[in-house]
Amino acid sequence: MKEYKYSKTIRVWLLVGLIMLIGQVVLGGITRLTGSGLSITKWDIISGVIPPLNALQWEDAFSLYKKTPQFSKINATFTLSNFKFIYFWEYFHRLWVRSLGIIFLIPFVIFILRKKIDKTLVKHLLLVVILTMLTASAGWIMVKSGLVNRPWVNAYKLGLHFILAVFVIWAMVKTIAYAYSYGDEKVKNNLRVKWVLAVLVVQMIIAGLMAGMKAGLYYPSWPSMNGVFVPEVLLNAANWHWLNMTNYDSNVFAPALIQFSHRILAYVLVVLVVLMFVKEYKIRTGKMLFWLKTTTGLVLIQLGLGVLTVLNVQGEIPLVYGVLHQLVGLLFFISLLFYKYSSRKKA
Repeated sequence: MKEYKYSKTIRVWLLVGLIMLIGQVVLGGITRLTGSGLSITKWDIISGVIPPLNALQWEDAFSLYKKTPQFSKINATFTLSNFKFIYFWEYFHRLWVRSLGIIFLIPFVIFILRKKIDKTLVKHLLLVVILTMLTASAGWIMVKSGLVNRPWVNAYKLGLHFILAVFVIWAMVKTIAYAYSYGDEKVKNNLRVKWVLAVLVVQMIIAGLMAGMKAGLYYPSWPSMNGVFVPEVLLNAANWHWLNMTNYDSNVFAPALIQFSHRILAYVLVVLVVLMFVKEYKIRTGKMLFWLKTTTGLVLIQLGLGVLTVLNVQGEIPLVYGVLHQLVGLLFFISLLFYKYSSRKKA
């Protein structure tokens, strides 16, 4: 039986942390797709744990929401019942991250005091904590961007919030791989997985912008984009200037560019992963073979979910397909990381 450097309790605790991080990102996606992110206009770390408990408190919370641009420009017909629905998702999203902090930080301190983890693992975990704090801060900055003038959060700030969350998960996966003594199989400078990972990170940055710009709504067709491979707005050189990237609410150029890029990179990723599978399937064993198979399967499922999401757009992104697309994309990223960390360089 394999001996681990850390106890089973610590290893399970780290896995729970990763699962909760995945849940946090998924809840963020649901919050975005239901338009719930701006329903709570304040960030009260302690008192915000308790939701409105009576009619007067609900009316107070609703009155604060009525002052936002989202209410006046989009949801002016909202009743208190409508408000409670979007409030629930944003409240649950924030409660989850608070729970994550408690479940993660309290045992972390206890393990340090009882000297159950060494300096190397502490360094890994401190990076997770720091990135989590940065993600939470970026999240509040993102929310504030939608409380003045415009009815939605800024796409670039949403993209920053999302990619920071991705880096938190990356740091956690690396920590788990270290704690579970990954890296048994010696591999000579595996460049293929590095190339796939690089393209995937770019793809996830674009995915964050897709969400922020609601770019999926503009071309709800596949394999063409409303009958053409490349949208005409992208073929006009006069449209290629920065103002069209910042004024994405009133100009179709940025959403067209982002969705086109997202589609092309999806095809590139599938090709790269399939090539990696074909080249490496016969030479991998153990953990590496498992994660290679998992990564290949997930990227194909992810492509299919992306197509289904686009084809089922009817004025808004379909909630189930949109959430599944985000979840499987995240699992694909995690499996690719585990594949990478399952190897160690040959001496």
